[in-house]
Amino acid sequence: MVTAQQVKELREMTGAGMMDCKKALVETNGNIEEAITWLRERGIAKAAKKESRVAAEGICTYAIDNNKAVVYELNSETDFVAKNPTFKELAEKIGKALLANNCNNDEDALNATLNGEKVSDMLVNATATIGEKITLRRVSLYHKDDNQVFGAYSHMQGKIVAFCILNGSNEEVAKDVCMHVAAMSPKYLDSSSVEQSFLEKETEIIKQEALNENANSPKPKPEAIIEKMVVGRVNKMLKEICLVDQPFVKNPDQTVGQYVKEHGCQIVSYVRLGVGEGIEKKKDDFVAEVMAAVNN
Repeated sequence: MVTAQQVKELREMTGAGMMDCKKALVETNGNIEEAITWLRERGIAKAAKKESRVAAEGICTYAIDNNKAVVYELNSETDFVAKNPTFKELAEKIGKALLANNCNNDEDALNATLNGEKVSDMLVNATATIGEKITLRRVSLYHKDDNQVFGAYSHMQGKIVAFCILNGSNEEVAKDVCMHVAAMSPKYLDSSSVEQSFLEKETEIIKQEALNENANSPKPKPEAIIEKMVVGRVNKMLKEICLVDQPFVKNPDQTVGQYVKEHGCQIVSYVRLGVGEGIEKKKDDFVAEVMAAVNN
């Protein structure tokens, strides 16, 4: 049985109408992911608008020491605490510990020490002092050689952080790439890095969408034309999600790849973190809270 909550969730994720969402869920036995695909195949939802629900507050940040850098997220329960100087000092202290211990995942990060104090204990002490639960996640370590350069950009005081490694020595170009990554949120570096499973799924969705459009058209196109349409749409989709093929935010007349190459550089890797990505956030029902207070 499809519930109202499922319909509401699917509608929020896709922007599709309520009846379309209900029908999609009925057709897919309540499976949200399959329902999204069902809607997209029929052109009702071009893409899922919310791949993950943003929840926790805090900051995304980075720390650099010569040819080594670490990118990570420190979470709090409220945005107010995230702006607290004590919280920011904790983030910097943890960054030093992560670099000193070459931490490349969350488990290693919690066991890292700085001046005899474990990061896990730092978090416990901070939670006790600040009065909110403080957590650390998405820790990743990066190395470069002397012929490469790090780029980093923090947006809205750490709500979003972008980091990259470039072949070359132009720090300004590296920062520009990070600003673009922060703004446009590319999914992959280039077409060669796109996962085969993702490409196959998207291609099938695009194909089914084209077939459905053709079936409902007063002048259906030949199968060969449909196949060419699918190839064209897949290529367009790849250019939209691949960093090097996206129009550069500072100059849309050239791609990011062209801009970087123009300055004698090449993008090696990048990462983008947004605060609270993938953590389900409790939604407070203020009406219920007020009614409860009145009735007590």
